This record gives sequence, C-alpha cells and structure tokens, in this order.
Amino acid sequence: MAETLDLFIRSEHADLMKKLSEWDIAYHQNDAPVVDDATYDAAKSRALELEEKFPELAKNGASTHVGAAVSSKFKSYPHTVPMLSISDVFNEHDVSDWFSKLPNHDLFIELKIDGVSFSARYENGVLVRGLTRGSGVAGEDITANLKTIPDIPQKLSGEYPQIIEVRGEVYMARDDFIALNERSKKPFANPRNAAAGSLRQLDAGITAKRKLSAFGYTYGDISERTWQTQSEYMEKLESWGFKTTSHWARPAHSVSDIQDVYNDIMIHRAEIPFDIDGLVIKVNDIATQEHMGARANSPRWEVAYKFPAARGITLLRDISVQVGRTGVLTPVAELEPINIGGVVVSRATLHNADEIARLGVRIGDRIIVQRAGDVIPQIVGVAESGNGTVYKFPEICPVCGAAVVRESGAVARRCVNTLGCPAQRIGELEHFVSRHAFDIAGLGPRQLELFTERDWIKSPADIFTLVSRYGDAIKNMDGFGDKSVSNLNISIENARKIDLHRFLYAIGIPDIGEVTAKLIAKKFGNLDRTRHATYAEFKNIDGIGDIMANEIVSFFADEHNNKVIDDLLEQITVADAITTTGTTNGPLAGKKIVLTGTLANYTRDEMRELLESMGARVQSSVSPKTDIVLAGSDAGSKLQRATELNIPIWSEQDIEKLK
Repeated sequence: MAETLDLFIRSEHADLMKKLSEWDIAYHQNDAPVVDDATYDAAKSRALELEEKFPELAKNGASTHVGAAVSSKFKSYPHTVPMLSISDVFNEHDVSDWFSKLPNHDLFIELKIDGVSFSARYENGVLVRGLTRGSGVAGEDITANLKTIPDIPQKLSGEYPQIIEVRGEVYMARDDFIALNERSKKPFANPRNAAAGSLRQLDAGITAKRKLSAFGYTYGDISERTWQTQSEYMEKLESWGFKTTSHWARPAHSVSDIQDVYNDIMIHRAEIPFDIDGLVIKVNDIATQEHMGARANSPRWEVAYKFPAARGITLLRDISVQVGRTGVLTPVAELEPINIGGVVVSRATLHNADEIARLGVRIGDRIIVQRAGDVIPQIVGVAESGNGTVYKFPEICPVCGAAVVRESGAVARRCVNTLGCPAQRIGELEHFVSRHAFDIAGLGPRQLELFTERDWIKSPADIFTLVSRYGDAIKNMDGFGDKSVSNLNISIENARKIDLHRFLYAIGIPDIGEVTAKLIAKKFGNLDRTRHATYAEFKNIDGIGDIMANEIVSFFADEHNNKVIDDLLEQITVADAITTTGTTNGPLAGKKIVLTGTLANYTRDEMRELLESMGARVQSSVSPKTDIVLAGSDAGSKLQRATELNIPIWSEQDIEKLK
C-alpha cells in the first residue's frame, strides 16, 4: 500500500510541476498567461504541500523553483545575488502562522505591484546593466530597455554606494494601458502583459514608445549599507531618484495591524492608478532580515499577502443578448462558471458588437475575465482560441422580433419597437404617462410594475381600458381602494385628448424631446401627415439633422410601432396643431431662442410657453443661427457659447417688456 501511495504522490507531483513549468514559460517568457492566478496558486500550493510531507520531492520542486529559464532571444547574465520570489499567504490564518515565527514584530507593509520584476545595477552611480528575474539565478539583459523608462534614473543623485543593485517592478498605469490598447492592432489582455511585452522587446525603440513606469523596493548586490530598516531604504531610493510606493506603505506590529491594512487597501484598491495583486509584508529591521535568511527560492522575512483573484480564464460557452429599457441590445458572455475573487462568475458583459470584434472572441474560446469589486465582470482578452465561428450580431430583436438598427456614428444596436417591445415596456410606459406627455397621475413606477407583471398593461393602449377591465381587482390590491381607483380613472379619462406635440413626445421616438416634438407638430399640423412624412421633409426642419431624421422615419416605418399607434387611436384623440406654413405674428416672430440658467419669476415651461406665444421658436442648443439666449442665474456653457458667437444675451425682464 505504501509503495502504491508513493507512486501516486510522485505522479501527482510530477504532473503539477509539468503544468507549473508550462505556465511559467507562458507567463514569464511569452507574456501570455494560459491560466488565472487562482488556478496557478492552487497548483503551486498543492505541490508545496506534497514537498513538505515528502522532502525528497523538493529537490526539483516548487520550493526550489523561481520564474522560468531565460529566453534564448536575449543575452543573459547571472545575478550576483539570487533574485528570489516571495512566498504567498492567502488568509489571516496563514499570516498568523508566518507572524508567529518572527523574532521581530516591527513590520513594513508595501503594495504588491502586478508588473514585471527588474534589477538595475549601478556602479559609481551610473546604470551599467538591467536584468529580468529570469530563473532567479540568471536574468535576461534588458539594459537598453530600462534606459527608456523615465522612472529608472540612468545616474543616481545624492549619496549612494559605489555598487548597488536596485530591484523593483516595471508596470503600466491603467490609463496608459487603455491608451496603448486603443492604438494597438492586437490589444493586450491586461496591464501586466502590456508591461512585460513592452519591456522584453529586442528593439528598445518599441519599449520607448510604450509608457512604462517603475518603482524601486529592494536591493541585491551592494558594496556598503548605510540604512538600518526597510523604511529607511525607501527614503534612500527616493533620494537617488527612484519612485516608491511609500505613499501607500504602512507600519504594523501585529496580525490585527496587518489585517487592518489589508482591509483598507482592498477597499481603496480601485482608486490606486495601477494594478496590485496583494501586499508585501516585510520585517522592517535589516539585521533581522539577514539573520532569518532565505529558503531555496524565497526569503523567510517577507511574504506576499495575496488579494482574491480579480481575473480568471474560462470557457466562453455562448453569447446571448439582453435588451434594455431603452431598446439597446447588450451582448452577454455565457461562461463556464469560475470563481474570481470569491465570487462565482458565469456571465460577463461584452458591451456591444464593436467590442466583440475588437477582442476577437468566438464561442469556444478560453477567455480572460476580469472582475473588480462590485463591477459587472467583463471580458478583457482571449487566452486560447477555440477556432469557433465569428459571432454574428442579431438583426432582429430577440424579445419582440422587430428590426435592430445601428444609427450612423453610434456604437449601440437598438430595437426599433420602442412602444411594443416587452423589454422596453416599463421605461417607455413611465415616459408615456409623465407630466409633459399624457400626464396620467396615479400611474407611477410601482403601479406600472404591478400592472405589467399581471399583463394588465401590455402596451400604452391598455392604460385606457385598465379601470374598466380590472378596476374591481385593483381595488382589492394592497395600497389601493375605491378613492384611488376613482382618481386614476379620472386622470385616464382626462388624458383621452392630447395635443399633437405632447403625443409625439409621449410615444418615445429616440432623441425626440419636447422642443423637437413641437417643431414637428408645427411643421406638419396633424398626426397623419407626420407619420407619412419623408426623410427630406424632416431634415428640412431647422434643428433636425441626419441622424434624428433617420430615427423618426425608422420609427414610423416599423410595423410594431404603427400597430401600437393604431391601437392608441382607438382610445384617444390627437388634436391638430397650428402649422408654421401660415403667417406668424408676435414681437418675437421667427426668433430662435435658447434658455439657460435658473429664472427668477418663471419655470422653464412657463417661459417656453410665453416665448412661443410671442412667435419665438425655443431651441435646446446654441448655434450660429440662434438669435437670442435668455439667461438666468447660474447659466453655464450655453451662455459661454453665446458670448463666443456674439449672440445677444437677454434677461427675463427684457421679455416682460414685450408683453
């Protein structure tokens, strides 16, 4: 039995080491990880556990392994002092176990930067060689590349040892990573990969074009040491010209102190402008560090307290589409469930069709998923292609079957069935009954949700038969009664006749607000002419451009919208408007006026009605064609724009003089 068990353990350990070696090459040499941090850490922890129980496995095991062999593409040099890795801990129990073995509890806590380690050797203050960690024993020569990074001084300032190897981390700030990906044909999966790929270029000119940053935090070979603690060394680094993470560094003297720092940094992690994956906890006293020494691959005097994994790699099973309340279609990645940062993730947003194309994701790919705090998980890259088919975005709404359109210059695809699509129902109904539309009191969001859940309101026309069909049932619902149902009925009946511009605003034509609805109503006079107007006719209305004209025509061309309107017309009457084809009288006849700021004696609606009664045309934005800007207090960008264009600025008193 013992021999069988031994063979089983050896086989398991060999398999783990084979995987770890492959993953290390992918991560350190190719800058293209194939597994997430949690999977790697779990495999490494299991290998270390086996090596602790069976020490003979440690000879070529995880406990003696650092990084990956140097790439043959680079010259390599041995590290004068081995460049070790740091042991990981994952919870308070692990921290407490490490803490209990320390002879000195004066600790110094730093951020663990998610970047690429470097070693920069200075002789007489001049940078002479830069190396990657490599295998820990030897590293790749990246001297020319390090010299392109502004945060790594080529000559030290102040007082420094004759020989000093400054070690630290090269990273890419999130904003710089986003900017790089926006101009890259093949976007990087994350800032760490971008930093690694940029630093390990054979052509330093390419590295120079990438905006890399760096922090110093420790040292290797040294001719003399004039500091006694890690915190003092950070001060030395800054005096020499290096940047450090001392702004976020904290002292600690107990496990409780460590946990407080951990919790605080976790809360504010998203505010830090670069990626971190944990904390590094060090014994502050250098003499104690030297006394404690190191294991084969890691110092005993420091540990990395890892944060829960924020990224993972998993299978993209499918892509589904959600339709939002505004009709926008959002693609959603259906994933093989994966634990990321303590949360099981099975779905992630893909934002829109352009994002799918940019990422190049296909169903069957193994993809990189990112989750930060409570942010909806998102896909950030492809780890391994499954050679699936290219995803084709739907051309019809998956909820109602109406057409899906993409306006010129826009990213989102949208269902045109604004009035009849169930996915858009609540949002559109709230708009439909609002004060400037049909103004039906007693139908707020709560009531609309209750009635739509019961299928009592499926479309706007159902509102006008709601009480006659379901009045008795509504009275018996919690929060309702005879009086409330009676008041609701009165409000509905009062809404059966509506002005054309209010109707056009109510039916939710995309991008059509009150002002534009009035312009359309004045142009065409009645609903029938409006429904059958051409693109050119809408385009000729001052204030309506190409995109808006196309939106209106598409809306009235959709059969679902037309059915909803026809059903409504069986319940209501839409009053004709006075068209702009006749002579317009009034002291402001034909003047284009824009309102801005807060008025003292009028609401915006009251002033708009007053101006229109004087013959003015109230517009929403300032343009060279604007005749007057009516400004109240706290006026902002519109007033500034009017001043730049030398447009007359009026007050409400100027208007009152014309009454």
